[in-house]
Amino acid sequence: MRRFLTYWLPPILWAAVILLASTDAFSVSNTRSLLERITAWLGHPLEASTGDLVNHVIRKIAHVTEYGILSALSFRALRGEQTHWSLLWAISAVALAVFVASIDEFHQTFVPSRTGTWHDVVLDTAGATVAQIIIRAAQVLLFRRS
Repeated sequence: MRRFLTYWLPPILWAAVILLASTDAFSVSNTRSLLERITAWLGHPLEASTGDLVNHVIRKIAHVTEYGILSALSFRALRGEQTHWSLLWAISAVALAVFVASIDEFHQTFVPSRTGTWHDVVLDTAGATVAQIIIRAAQVLLFRRS
């Protein structure tokens, strides 16, 4: 039970956060509205075209980031207490992220204010893969210093 709580609970909870974000609460109009309120509060309201672009870019960066985090947490769970790196763990972590991304986008097809798209699954996969590249690079750098 301790191993589960230590290693598997974080990626499971993070996946739940991702899936909760695929509801209407995080639709384009709601994130755009939040962005408008924040920029207005900062004293720099956005024009419509700029706001649309900034909102789009932030949403796509969020995809890469949230699935990169999921991939890293999954790698950690698969690795457990071991300290070395394994290609199998990295591939499995990306595969888990792709699985969650696919479920997420499928779910969004049933939410009226959302649109599920395979393009976002590709973006999510890229984020998961980049996280694994960073993990591998960090492991190589740390190994060389030892």
